[in-house]
Amino acid sequence: MGTANIPISPGAGSRRILLIGDVNSIFLDADAHAALLRKAKQRGLPCEIQTNMLEAIEMAAKNSFAAIAVVMSGMSAKLASALKSLREVNCDAKIVLLAQVYEEPLAMQMVGSACNGETLADDYLICPIQANRFYESIMPAAGWNVAGLGAPAVVDTRRERVKQLEKLATEDELTGLKNRRYIWEFSRQIIERAKSENGRVTLLIFDIDNFKHYNDVYGHSAGDEVLKQAAVLMRRCCRGHDIVGRVGGDEFAVVFWDDPRRKLPKEESERRSAMADHPNEAIFIAKRFIRELGKAELHLLGPEGKGVLTISGGLASFPRDGSTVGKLFDQADKALLEAKRSGKNRIYLVGRPQSDIAEVE
Repeated sequence: MGTANIPISPGAGSRRILLIGDVNSIFLDADAHAALLRKAKQRGLPCEIQTNMLEAIEMAAKNSFAAIAVVMSGMSAKLASALKSLREVNCDAKIVLLAQVYEEPLAMQMVGSACNGETLADDYLICPIQANRFYESIMPAAGWNVAGLGAPAVVDTRRERVKQLEKLATEDELTGLKNRRYIWEFSRQIIERAKSENGRVTLLIFDIDNFKHYNDVYGHSAGDEVLKQAAVLMRRCCRGHDIVGRVGGDEFAVVFWDDPRRKLPKEESERRSAMADHPNEAIFIAKRFIRELGKAELHLLGPEGKGVLTISGGLASFPRDGSTVGKLFDQADKALLEAKRSGKNRIYLVGRPQSDIAEVE
């Protein structure tokens, strides 16, 4: 695409926006975005688009920008260093990451990471996104009047309300984990990514053994506490980029995938594709989770509460056990049923019930 420059009106330098990356992948309504840019140009409100990161850093060093939006796709290996450079050359700009669903864990890390006391990024948005929604988030930092460009007027209360609605659409209210809809869409996207990069994805489906017993004997409030404690323990055992979700009732899911920050050598990538097996990391984490559950103290269940929480689960892996998210869920569910039938308190691998994780040390 190259650079799309919009003429700068006198005194508008401090209100400029720099958009870095392939914008075709981030907008649901490309025509609406083009219309907004045209209106911005007519009003002398400059927005510049640069597809090359090195040239964008050079541009940021020579010019003043109120906000810099960075498309994450294709940049995971060099994202941190690029953000650091942007922060150094244009420290006053608000930096916003534009992430696909599967890139959200990395975006959260970048927003939370600090360099010389400053965060690498200030915020992130999940894409694809409507053009109006994008500019409602970006324009205030540049002092732009969104309503003046034909978009709805922006007020803080509305933005907060939108954020709350987005949170409700992707998170489980009780545990704070991701919900089934998010897990399904994340898995779909990350499987497509793995197909092109010889990556691996492993899905763990598990539920709490005898959960109905906790509700019947101790009440639903105690049952809710059991669910919340299981969620806390699972997140504690997982790596930062793995996704943990509650997919219904007492059933949970974990999506294990390759660290997006690590670029594999070609030889290792090809070897992984040929092996097409469950990643050792997923099995190790599942075993660690079982051990942590065995040490858990459920105070609401009284003095007998320690060590009574157990789970049964099934592991299914791409590409060995399925090439779609639906197939992986089906296979993991079958493995979970086998674990239940074999005495519970264990996790089975698809097609290999003899590889009972509860007994593998």
